[in-house]
Amino acid sequence: MRDFAFHRPQSLAAAVESLKKRPDAKYLAGGQSLIPVMKLGLAAPSDLVSLTAIPELKGIRVDGKELVVGAGATHAEVAESAEVKRALPALADLAAHIGDPQVRNRGTLGGSLAHDDPNADYPAAVLALGATIVTDHRKIPADGFFKGLYSTALEPDEIVVSVRFPLPEKAAYAKFPHPASRFALVGVFVAKGPAGVRVAVTGAGASVFRAASLEQALSKKFAADALAGVSIPSAGLQSDPFGSAEYRAHLAVVLARRALEACA
Repeated sequence: MRDFAFHRPQSLAAAVESLKKRPDAKYLAGGQSLIPVMKLGLAAPSDLVSLTAIPELKGIRVDGKELVVGAGATHAEVAESAEVKRALPALADLAAHIGDPQVRNRGTLGGSLAHDDPNADYPAAVLALGATIVTDHRKIPADGFFKGLYSTALEPDEIVVSVRFPLPEKAAYAKFPHPASRFALVGVFVAKGPAGVRVAVTGAGASVFRAASLEQALSKKFAADALAGVSIPSAGLQSDPFGSAEYRAHLAVVLARRALEACA
């Protein structure tokens, strides 16, 4: 890993200014995605601008019919938050099963979304719940945020400030974890809320995606038995030594049923 300068601004404005002055700098949230990439030599920023001391990125609260989670909230904070457990227990459960204790106490919601690992857990919750990603520039609906493999709608200098999750009537997440990384080999988040029934699948494709066939079936009957005979296409899904595309397609339906059983 190459040398870099480290900056720890105390405000959102100072962080933005730090990056503007240094064209080859990168924002650093919890470091659970960027630091490994730097160790592999796949990124070599001249400066790292830490976001950990910025109060605008902190906090978890219920605002009307939405749960608002600061982008700087760690996975452990989301998992242990009384507000999250009360308002959106499916999100608390998801966060509690990310990685290991070390990762959960360093990794952040905003960092995970900005990196958009194809096997990450949070994108499934954000997409299934129809959340809104609030940045220092704008508000981005979940359906327009995830663009592909490690690709989002964020501009290079844009900072995720918070995520607003509409409170669902029912929601649950089920995943089959990778045996080594604990990332989702496949993960499925099912939600029934203000925007109807939404089902998001992570780990199976190049990026998180909505499963239209599952949504259509569950819109008629929100129960596990409604998925009898329903499938999702395997074309374009990931295939590796841990599971073929066909296996991942099958597993997505199995996990959707488990999530629905948890909802019940």
